[in-house]
This record gives sequence, structure tokens and C-alpha cells, in this order.
Amino acid sequence: MFRFINPPTTAFMWRVSHNQAVKAKGGIHQRWIGLDQIAKCMPLAVVAGEDQTFPTNYGFAWHAIQEAAIHDLHGGHLRGASTITQQTAKNLFLWPARSLLRKAIEAYITVWMVALWPKRRVMSVYLNTVQFDNRLFGVSAAARRLFSVPASDLSRSQCALLAAVLPNPTGDNAAHPDSSVRRHARWILGQMHNLGRHYLDNVLGSR
Repeated sequence: MFRFINPPTTAFMWRVSHNQAVKAKGGIHQRWIGLDQIAKCMPLAVVAGEDQTFPTNYGFAWHAIQEAAIHDLHGGHLRGASTITQQTAKNLFLWPARSLLRKAIEAYITVWMVALWPKRRVMSVYLNTVQFDNRLFGVSAAARRLFSVPASDLSRSQCALLAAVLPNPTGDNAAHPDSSVRRHARWILGQMHNLGRHYLDNVLGSR
């Protein structure tokens, strides 16, 4: 159903919106917009930072999963190896825990999402629902409230900063980045340059 209908909320948004501290501040901010209303640099930035195999993978980055599994077997903490499709499945339906059970359910949903959704739909839902700070979900709300611009007018550096906070949206701030976020954003900008501005045209369409 969500291939054609924008979900009214997500599991992550519902959870945050029911937090008492968030309620006291007025709740969450999120507004759906079409992918064509988002600066072309934004999908490229999240792919550069989160999932560079997005155009060609089938929902899973097996090399990254193998590396994470080896790390875990040697006593490390559970590491993420999630593609954008897996993250979209998690954000829509699941809870924020790093357990094997949740990863198994996430994988099951991802398989169906790959089978039923085109890449363009995955990216559209991801960019409209991903968390950018304690109360901001989706790139439209993030662009307006953090940079005072519509999502269509985001610059490459702003796109990179937004992508840089995705690993820790409740702790990092794209509008007032610390040295770690700035360093990550610079790395993402370099990866965006290496991938090229047309890297996603085959799956998202050219603009």
C-alpha cells in the first residue's frame, strides 16, 4: 500500500511524538514533499554517506554485512551495515534496538520492499521520514527549520551536513555542527564528487 500512499506516520515518528519532553515542546515536525521538490544533492548526499551501492544493490550490502558480522564475532558491539532500503523498513515499521531479532524482521520487510517498491519510491519515503534531530523528520522540515530554505534550495554543503548527522540525529546538529560533524560532511562532499552528480539518474531519473 505504501508504494502508492504516503504513510501518515512511522514507528519512529510515533515513538518520538509520544515522548513527554517532545510533547511539551509542541511535538514533531514533518511534511511530505515529492522527490522533485528536493534538491538533487540531497539523495546523492545520503547515498554517499549511508549506502553507496544503492543504485545496484537488492536491499542488502553483503560485503558490509560480512564485515559487521566478523566485528561482532570478535567481541565488538553490534555494528550497523544497513542500506537505505533497510533503514526505510526500520523507520516505517520497527523499533530502535540493535538486536538480532529486530534485524531479522527488518530483513524480512526489506525483501518485500525490494520486490514491490522501485528505488525512486524507497528514496522518496526515506527522505520524507528519516530523523534529522530530536523533533525533525524528513528533509522538508529539516531544511526549513535548520537552514530557513525550502528543500529544493539546499546547497551541496547543507545536503552534506544533513547527511552527516544521520548516524546520530539526536546528538548532532546540522545547523551548528561540531568538528566531528564538519569533518564527516567534508568526507561526504568528497564522496559526492567522486560518485558524480548523475550517479543516481538511472534509478531516480534525471533532472
